[in-house]
Amino acid sequence: KGYAFGAQKSIGGEVVFQTGMVGYVQSLTDPSYYKQLLTLTFPLIGNYGVPNDDVDEFGIPKNFERDRIYASALIVSELTEEYSHWNAKRSLNQWMKEQNVTGVFGIDTRSEDYDV
Repeated sequence: KGYAFGAQKSIGGEVVFQTGMVGYVQSLTDPSYYKQLLTLTFPLIGNYGVPNDDVDEFGIPKNFERDRIYASALIVSELTEEYSHWNAKRSLNQWMKEQNVTGVFGIDTRSEDYDV
């Protein structure tokens, strides 16, 4: 059992895993995760927040892979609202609400079997 964050809505899809220690912002905006339920195995997510939406002279996002979140949902073990990074402008929870993407925290993402 977990707790919802981000957009409050029901979704379904394929659960996929990402084992990196950093890069949740880049992973969420990566088109290869389109319509998938992205599960991050690193235990604490959200601690460096989400940067601004700046683009370069060609209109390419400076801080993201693309200009929006492609994953349908984010599943994490522990979520923090308190972020600390020089480039952070908002929390992960706030950004996911803005992007209408749901998330679940409080799940043991390192466990081999769990109920989503």
